[in-house]
Amino acid sequence: MGDFAPMIMQLFYTQPCFGLLVDIDGVLVRGKTPIPAARKAFKKLMNMKGEFLVPVVFVTNSGNCVRQTKADQLTQVLGVPISQDQVMMAHSPLRMFKHYHDKCVLVSGQGPVMDIAKSIGFTHIITMEMLREAFPLLDMMDHDRKPALSSPKPVKFPNIEAIILFCEPMQWETHLQLIIDVLLTAGNPDCIPRQLLYPHIPVVACNMDLMWVAEGKTPRFGHGIFVLCLENIYKKITGKVLKYELVLGKPSEITYHYAEYLIRAQAAERGWLKPIHTLYAIGDNPMTDIYGANLYNRYLEEESSAKGSRVQAKVAAGKQTATVPQDEDPDVIASEPTAGSVTCCKSVLVCTGVYTPPKDAILGHGELTTGAVFHGHRDITLDADLSDADYIVPDIDAAVDLIYKLEEYVPK
Repeated sequence: MGDFAPMIMQLFYTQPCFGLLVDIDGVLVRGKTPIPAARKAFKKLMNMKGEFLVPVVFVTNSGNCVRQTKADQLTQVLGVPISQDQVMMAHSPLRMFKHYHDKCVLVSGQGPVMDIAKSIGFTHIITMEMLREAFPLLDMMDHDRKPALSSPKPVKFPNIEAIILFCEPMQWETHLQLIIDVLLTAGNPDCIPRQLLYPHIPVVACNMDLMWVAEGKTPRFGHGIFVLCLENIYKKITGKVLKYELVLGKPSEITYHYAEYLIRAQAAERGWLKPIHTLYAIGDNPMTDIYGANLYNRYLEEESSAKGSRVQAKVAAGKQTATVPQDEDPDVIASEPTAGSVTCCKSVLVCTGVYTPPKDAILGHGELTTGAVFHGHRDITLDADLSDADYIVPDIDAAVDLIYKLEEYVPK
């Protein structure tokens, strides 16, 4: 054993103690066009065997496909093998909320929404097309698709128990109209309630991005615009506020909880013994990527302080030593993630997407002026400090160089 001890110690000290949370749109690609720095960056993250040197999770607010599809796209863009276990879509954390899985849910979005819902764990799924087919007289905006007025045949349709908004849909007017119908009728569009039932049935929204970047010169509407329309229509009609059971996607803390879980699972699968203590969140949007990373860092600091206080109280009472087992934390958000070793989340802003640096700006460590217009979601209280990145760099390649330097990490 003594002969192997130096080898084991050397292996331990060359293992990474940090992980990367990498945004996709605006960091790796613009629309379908790869950003040149992306492939260069990922060559630095791989060893000679084609394995990742550090744990990496791709955290996107996109919600129009299953994880495997996104992994295949990333493999092609980056030229390195990416598995679905490294991909986190905006809707991925719904896997943890199992109490929704057996409910009859109406799903809104685009792409293979049925497959997406099944991959998360939902078992009783209603798509917008199914709802429109069952109640054709509800969708009247598009005159070319408007059905001939006739006495609709009675249909047996399940009562919808929750609404899941995956991403911005096609034909917004249809989705907005039918979602409002479901909300106003408590999940049964075939009935006319005598009074408004409020609170309404649960609504879960994935991705609050107001804007995102593609090949165009200016940012495009995101799912945040769609839910903004939905919120205002509901309030205009009812005089009441649309409420959410869950809001997922960056900058939601739930998203970063789940991303941390995936990072630690990846490290464990590789057999890395060294605890992951730092996450570096690389993104292009100050109000989602940066705000979310800084918000999660604040949570980690508060949790560390609270845990320390609990330990001190127990030590003072003579109940235990000053070491807290990692599985003792009672504040686990769901069944899968468990309390880990991560103590901080650093935000790294790149200039290849939503954020464009002011002319003559000097990039590096420092504050970011975001302006007076708040693009965050209604339910997010603005804290201007949280939109200031820890580091600002030109692109993803520069971000990897910076992180290696900060961690004094030399790839082996």
